[in-house]
Amino acid sequence: DEHEIDRINILRASLLAMRMAVLNLPVTPELLLLDGNQTIDLPIDQIPVVRGDARLVSVGAASIVAKVTRDELMACYAVKYPQYGFEKHKGYPTREHVQALKKFGPSVIHRMSFGPVRACLLEASV
Repeated sequence: DEHEIDRINILRASLLAMRMAVLNLPVTPELLLLDGNQTIDLPIDQIPVVRGDARLVSVGAASIVAKVTRDELMACYAVKYPQYGFEKHKGYPTREHVQALKKFGPSVIHRMSFGPVRACLLEASV
């Protein structure tokens, strides 16, 4: 969640989430194909593949599933926090997202370590 990302950084939180996902599988995989240049802390053979989503069909498919899931989550957040326009920008730092941050400040789901949120907080404290 946003608190864990703020605490340990987005890369480490992503690796931790991947580790937890693998540990929650009903079977232990023999091999993990990972998108990027990192491995996760598990005693399973792993192949990190830079730009794996573009190079491997299975990694590309997983990336699509992850993005669709994230977009659905952002659509739910858009209902709860309509002033931010999450249904349009999906949390990316678009001009409209940054303007909403400046106008309304960060919501409870914003990552305080996210550059535009940090900038908004710094401006507010001046």
